[in-house]
Amino acid sequence: MLLVQFKNSAGERAVGLLEQAGIRVIEGYKTTYALAQAAIRGGKSLAALADASAGGAIVDPSTVTWLPPLDHEDSAHCYVTGTGLTHLGSADARDAMHKKIGGDVESLSDSMKMFRLGVEGGKPAAGAAGAQPEWFYKGDGSIVAASGQALRMPDFALDGGEEPEIAGLYVIGDDGQPYRVGFAIGNEFSDHVTERQNYLYLAHSKLRSCGVGPALLVGELPGHVEGVSRVYGKDGKLRWEKPFVSGEQNMSHTIANLEHHHFKYGLFKRPGDVHIHFFGTATLSFADGISVEPGEIFEIEAPVFGPALRNPLAVVETSYAKVKPL
Repeated sequence: MLLVQFKNSAGERAVGLLEQAGIRVIEGYKTTYALAQAAIRGGKSLAALADASAGGAIVDPSTVTWLPPLDHEDSAHCYVTGTGLTHLGSADARDAMHKKIGGDVESLSDSMKMFRLGVEGGKPAAGAAGAQPEWFYKGDGSIVAASGQALRMPDFALDGGEEPEIAGLYVIGDDGQPYRVGFAIGNEFSDHVTERQNYLYLAHSKLRSCGVGPALLVGELPGHVEGVSRVYGKDGKLRWEKPFVSGEQNMSHTIANLEHHHFKYGLFKRPGDVHIHFFGTATLSFADGISVEPGEIFEIEAPVFGPALRNPLAVVETSYAKVKPL
């Protein structure tokens, strides 16, 4: 099941099921958030409630404006976070990575030490906590761009590069219980030049926009997910393209382990909040020497998630405010 949020031709919000015939509008709910809260409070599965609430109205996807597949009316109540060093990559990359992390652990860089921890302990037995992954904060709901919207890069940034990833989307119930609403394809988007200057700049490099959607996959994530990441030039021609893989078969951590180490913090179990949590990647155009320019377009596509996520890159002027003592 694929859920989408959108604005129709009249500018009205709606949520619906993405099917071959088009978008089947869900009646009685204007947002995925409202639908999820109703499922939680009613003790129903999201899929069952969505299917039962879907009416006969069909909307042509080409006539809508996409919204992120899950949001909160108050963006401050949406956390956007992520974890890295979680993906094994292609068979060749895996072999190279295992050679890098072999031998004396003390001779490894901090990044390779972290990756090795995941390889050795990121997939614990069911119910057990495994190795703690790298974790980072990106921002709140105000940084999330829907498909078609620009990824806004501040003018002080040194780079704006895509990171094709799967994100878990969550709502916290009234009792503080995290509920996974589903999964979506995303562009985690980071400043790789800043990060490369010094790994301690990672936190700075992640405080950027991100793209999510358009569709939300309800249910479990397939163990193997294939997709393609692309960059289109200002002339509309394909400039760079590379396949990527995700899903637990291609990761050093289980989804459950990544979720455990995020939601173990009480801060992240505040009733009513929304969480968008990126699970990492192994494919970057930056690694192939690509520097994306404003006006060029990122496209991330994985068939299991339906329509591709497309976002142009834009640079925005930074407004500096001098702090005034009171």
